[in-house]
Amino acid sequence: MAYSDFTALELTRKFGIKFSSEVLFPNAKPIIPSQWLVEGLARGQSLGFGSEKSRSERLVTPILLELNYLHKHRFSIHSGMNLDIDEAMGLKGECDFIFSFSRVQDFVTAPIFCITEAKKQDLEQGTIQCSAQLIGAKRFNELEKNPVKVLYGASTTGIEWRFLKYENNDIIIDENRYVITQLDILLGIFECVIENTTIENR
Repeated sequence: MAYSDFTALELTRKFGIKFSSEVLFPNAKPIIPSQWLVEGLARGQSLGFGSEKSRSERLVTPILLELNYLHKHRFSIHSGMNLDIDEAMGLKGECDFIFSFSRVQDFVTAPIFCITEAKKQDLEQGTIQCSAQLIGAKRFNELEKNPVKVLYGASTTGIEWRFLKYENNDIIIDENRYVITQLDILLGIFECVIENTTIENR
C-alpha cells in the first residue's frame, strides 16, 4: 500500500483520522497575479494536456513559482519527491509537490504543505491521497524533531483546487472549491495558507 491506495475509511481505521468540512479561508483577500503568470497559464492551456504531468508543468508549477517569488524564496518547492516514512503503515510513495519552510532544494526538510495532482481528474480521490501524505509529512517532521502542529494540503486537477487542513487528528476539507479562472482568489487562498501556517505553528 502507498499514499495513492488509501480510502477515507482506511485512514479512519488505521490512523484514527476524523474528517469534517468547513470554510477554511473566510477572510482571504484576492491577490492580483503578475502578467508573467497570466500569460504563462494562458500559453500552457492553449497547448492542451496529454497527461497529469503536462498539467502540473503548465498550470501548477507557474502558480507555485509566483508564490515563491512573492515571498522572496523563503520556502522551497519539491516536485516528485518520495516521502517514505513507514512502509508497513502504507506511508510511502511520491508526492507531486511539497512546500517546505527551508531554502534547501536538494532534499525535503520540514514539509508544511502537500499538493496532490488528481489522477483521472478525480478531485475526491486526490483529496484522500493528499490526506495520507499529510499524515506522512507530520510523522516525518516528528522524526526529524521538528514537529509541526498544523499542515495544509490541496488536491488539484490544475483547473480546480480543493484545500484541506490537518490538525491534531482531524482533517478539515474546505467547503469551497477554487478554479484557475479566478486566479486572484486562488492566490489569495495560498497566501492565507502561508500566513496561517506561520501563525499556527509558532
